Amino acid sequence: MPSLGERIRRSQLWRSIFRHPPPLDRRNRIAVILTNFVLHLHPISIRKHGIALSYTWCMGGITFFLFLVETVTGVLLMFYYRPTIEWAYRDMLDLRDVTSLGVLRELHRWAGHAMVIAVWLHMYRVFLTGSYKPPREFNWVIGVILLVLTLLLSFTGYLLPWDQLAIWAVTVGTNMARATPLLGAEGPGSQILTVDGIDLITSSSDARFGLLGARFVGEVALNRFYVLHCIAIPLAAALLSAVHFWRVRKDGGISGPM
Repeated sequence: MPSLGERIRRSQLWRSIFRHPPPLDRRNRIAVILTNFVLHLHPISIRKHGIALSYTWCMGGITFFLFLVETVTGVLLMFYYRPTIEWAYRDMLDLRDVTSLGVLRELHRWAGHAMVIAVWLHMYRVFLTGSYKPPREFNWVIGVILLVLTLLLSFTGYLLPWDQLAIWAVTVGTNMARATPLLGAEGPGSQILTVDGIDLITSSSDARFGLLGARFVGEVALNRFYVLHCIAIPLAAALLSAVHFWRVRKDGGISGPM
């Protein structure tokens, strides 16, 4: 008599979802992977030495896992947090001391720090193993952009608690934007952007003003950083991560040691 698991796999409901039986051999594994919406992103086979922990450090997978943790905990925190000067700091304290499962904020914070470290280690490993060389140079550029987006996620999230440390750290950080080439009021090349003798890049129209929406860190800056941290940058990171994984697949999987 067939077991319960076998009866389930033979049912019409199961077969309507999964077109092929479990991958027991290479030929069937090819059919399963190529016809599956999720699995088709993965290679059918991969070199054993290419996924050795001593070689990959598993930093890419850890980074993506931490990104998922940040996404889930961030969405849950959005149910409680209000990005206004009146409530931001109070909500942060309530998330820590009053709200059920207040550990979510600490989990979100420390996972963010760990994600920055994991991205740096992943890039370091890729550099050491020469995995940025042809034909993987395009994916290396995508990885560098994802590194920048990770740092921006950390920077924009730093302001949201709205305490003194956050306000002054962002004040110092955004002051650096004044020196942005061409786009900063004090940056190189900004003087050449003039029309009829009028400077196009000033303290009211440069990169720093674009970040803050004002000349100082206030509620407009808090709202802008909230939108960047919760919507704009995560969507860009998710899109580029999909491209990154796809290119790993198309470039022959994880590069093996020389």
